[in-house]
Amino acid sequence: MKFKLSAQDKFSKARAGEIETDHGTIQTPIFMPVGTAGTVKAVHQRELRDDIKAQIILGNTYHLYLRPGLDVIKKAGGLHKFNGWEKPILTDSGGYQVYSLTEVRKIKEEGVTFKSHIDGSKHLFTPENVMDIQRTIGADIIMAFDECTPYPCDYNYARKSLDMTHRWLKRCIDRFDSTKPKYGYSQTLFPIVQGSVYKYLRKKSAEFIAEQNREGNAIGGLSVGEPAEEMYAMTEVVCEILPTEKPRYLMGVGTPINILENIALGIDMFDCVMPTRNARNGMLFTRNGIINIKNEKWKDDFSPIDPDSDLYSDLVYSKAYLRHLIHSKEILGAQIASLHNLHFYLWLVKEAREKIISGEFYEWKNKMVKVLGQRL
Repeated sequence: MKFKLSAQDKFSKARAGEIETDHGTIQTPIFMPVGTAGTVKAVHQRELRDDIKAQIILGNTYHLYLRPGLDVIKKAGGLHKFNGWEKPILTDSGGYQVYSLTEVRKIKEEGVTFKSHIDGSKHLFTPENVMDIQRTIGADIIMAFDECTPYPCDYNYARKSLDMTHRWLKRCIDRFDSTKPKYGYSQTLFPIVQGSVYKYLRKKSAEFIAEQNREGNAIGGLSVGEPAEEMYAMTEVVCEILPTEKPRYLMGVGTPINILENIALGIDMFDCVMPTRNARNGMLFTRNGIINIKNEKWKDDFSPIDPDSDLYSDLVYSKAYLRHLIHSKEILGAQIASLHNLHFYLWLVKEAREKIISGEFYEWKNKMVKVLGQRL
């Protein structure tokens, strides 16, 4: 994997760049649609490619390991062949899913023992076998196995967790560097900065991660319930330490405003389930604010969902029609809403990139954050 910086904003830390992988080039800043189980919910791969113009999508180690299982993915020739996505893929290590299974998992130095949410069967994730699993899944970018601490989190717990995450990272690196890709193309390992909302711990972790000298770095353990100001403060601390010549990935973030503010702090890559999850519940993101399409006010509004969007060139859906579909629990409603939100997120980061290159980012960002959060 190679990363090249193309432009730097004069009034913030925002930057535009390109990540080169064996499955294609990714222009940053970028938002990555979440395809947890090998699919972005309610969205066809052709739509991801042609309509939304996604450049990279996510898969999840925990979910793919449990179902369909590694044997199926290996026989298919890796996740790209299995799901028909020819562009880059990133896989989360499963650390966040293990974090969320508080009632059915035990964390020890060896790794994490957990029960499947599907059938209750017991499994063990270690830094070593998570590397092996991600080798088999075959994503272009794979994540180190870490512990995602909750919020709020006691300082002593966060410190002990961080030290263990760093020990796990060394084991991940040793295993990754001693194995080879399985499908004829290269893979890249990203370490993850942790440390909860404690500046000292975040600084310590960022320094340790930078010392590992991998091709890219990630920031985890944010967007887990902490105030946005805490998120921005931790991101700023970390971005001052992580090397500028390597991509920075802020995991699980977030709202459109979160994305713009973190781009301004120097983040290059984002992912979040919000655009698709909220879409299925009738929440739409637009350039003028947020629409709850379930509201009565849209019942006989036959104007386009977002008149500024170029998502559909030959077919325009009205707010009234989409409201009808969502209220009727029609699958098409979830599909249209998901397409709309993902298209908006990809438009947002593309526009941010263009503004960084043209030197207009900071003023544009400040203008956008004032309108993106308002309810229409």
